[in-house]
Parts: sequence; C-alpha cells; structure tokens
Amino acid sequence: MIRFGVVGTNWITERFIAAGRQHRDFKVTAVFSRSEEKGQAFTKKHQLQFAFTNINEMAKHDGIDAVYIASPNALHAEQALLFMENGKHVLCEKPFASNSTKVSQMIQKAEQEGVVLMEAMKSTFMPNFLSVKEHLHKIGPVRSYFSSSCRYSVFYDDLKNGSLPNLFNPALSGGALMDLGVYTIAPLVALFGRPTSIQTTGTLLASGVDGQGHMLLDYDEVKASVMFSCITNSYLPTEIIGEKGTIVVHHISSPKGAEIHYPDGTSEDISRQQDYDPMYYEIAEFIQLMQTNTPQSSVNTWENSIITMEILDQARKQMGVPIN
Repeated sequence: MIRFGVVGTNWITERFIAAGRQHRDFKVTAVFSRSEEKGQAFTKKHQLQFAFTNINEMAKHDGIDAVYIASPNALHAEQALLFMENGKHVLCEKPFASNSTKVSQMIQKAEQEGVVLMEAMKSTFMPNFLSVKEHLHKIGPVRSYFSSSCRYSVFYDDLKNGSLPNLFNPALSGGALMDLGVYTIAPLVALFGRPTSIQTTGTLLASGVDGQGHMLLDYDEVKASVMFSCITNSYLPTEIIGEKGTIVVHHISSPKGAEIHYPDGTSEDISRQQDYDPMYYEIAEFIQLMQTNTPQSSVNTWENSIITMEILDQARKQMGVPIN
C-alpha cells in the first residue's frame, strides 16, 4: 500500500483521490492546505488521517510515502524539492515547473535522493493515446500535426472585473499556454521529440500573461501547429496527418476516442475501452515505478518533461510573457 499526501484542496486534488482509490495499492493519508479550516474540512470529507498547514512538517512526516503536488505552477519546484529532500516520491501536476532550469533541478534532486519523480501529464498514459502511438505507422510518413486546446475560463470574467486569479497571475506562472497549451505540446513531444524551431504569437492580457496563442513547430519532415486559449472556446480535434492516412484524436487533454481516415474514404476506429478514471493511468504508472524502484517513467520521461518545458519557455519569451 502506497500512502499519499496531497498538496492543495482544489478540484484536481478531488479528482486525483477519486481516481487513485480505484487502485488497490493506493491510500491517501494527508493533505496540506494554507488554510486550517479548508484542510480540516478536506480531511473530514475524504476521511484522511492528517491535515497540515506547515508543509515542512508534512514533508518530514513518516505517515506518507509519496506526494501529489497540485499547487500553483510557480510553487511546484520548491515543494517537489522539499519533499524529495525528505525521501518522499513526487508526482507533480503539469506543467512540471515554472521553467526548464527548475525542472532540471528537480530531476537532479530525484537522482541524488533515489526517489521517483514524474510529471502528472495524464493524457500520454491513457488507452486512446497509447493506441495512437501503436497505429502511427499505418499513416505512412507523417507530414503534419495540428492540435487545439481552447476553453473559456470563468476566471477570465474575474480578471475583467478587477481581481487577479491564479490562472492569470504572472507571479504564479499563469497563462493559457501553461494551463491548456501544454496539453497540445506534451503529446507532440511524446510522438516526435524535440523540434528544430518554434514560432509563437499570442494575445497578452492586462495582467501580463497570455490569454491565447498560436505556435508553429518544425520537425523537418513534420510541421506542427497548435493553438491554445483561456479566453475563447474551440471544438476542433487533434489531427496527425500522414501520406497514407490521418489520425483524428478527440479531446487531446483526455483522449476520448481516435480513428484513422484513409485516402480511399474508409476509416478505422482505433479507440480503446477506458475502464478507469482518466487520472488512474498516471497513478498506476507512478505506483509501479515506486514498487519496482524505477526512478522515472518510460512514457513521461524526464527528457520529455525538459523538452516540453523548454518549448514553453521559448514560446513565452516570444510572446513577451515573463518567466519566473
């Protein structure tokens, strides 16, 4: 049984616990919240043993083996380093950190301490994305990749009304690229690796972060185009276009289905049955890594996390978004 602590009491932590409890070796025992009231309420709701308002005390506590970090982006690296220094394994939400330098520091610490470190990018573990990888050869030489992750955020209304939500706070490494655009980039990196060049344009909001953007990535033979937004909606699927066919992936951040369309007008459904919650698959991978003393995932590799973060760094520089 792996005993997890969770950092944060937001909706994603709720989903993490629900997904984890589908795994026979998962147990959540503790939560960290800056608010004692919220922490106690969360503990009671989820029947946990411990609630902490001091993250250092939580990191040292022997009642947890691993931690799931779901705090604002700018806190990921600092918190991950703290837990790893105390011998805890770390599953950290996307984006992995505020910048690639901090990602490298996290990886170095994991190596030093001999603990498991993995980015919680759920989509790349899900059955339908794994099916896409397995069937990619059927579409011949891949020429193009297009992906869109655009969802109007209710927090945009708050921003327009004068408040500064975490999502749009530059001090917390907010913005559409970090929140939603990463969902288009991580699968691209998982499939094709590091691009040779990128070009990015975006719309900066009053707070200084990007509200939307478009990016072109060059892979020599493969030309990729992605769009991301927290201030508009898009309903387009992801397409991987080859000379012998096109793979269509529905809802790239949590792939719900996929099919291949061939030039002769026929199609092949390559969707797979999904028996568990979308977050279950990353949790299962992380638990297996711990149980087999394997420091990093062969799917969400450290290299892929660094490449993804380097792309996000370069794109934000090109848009004029501050990097902290």
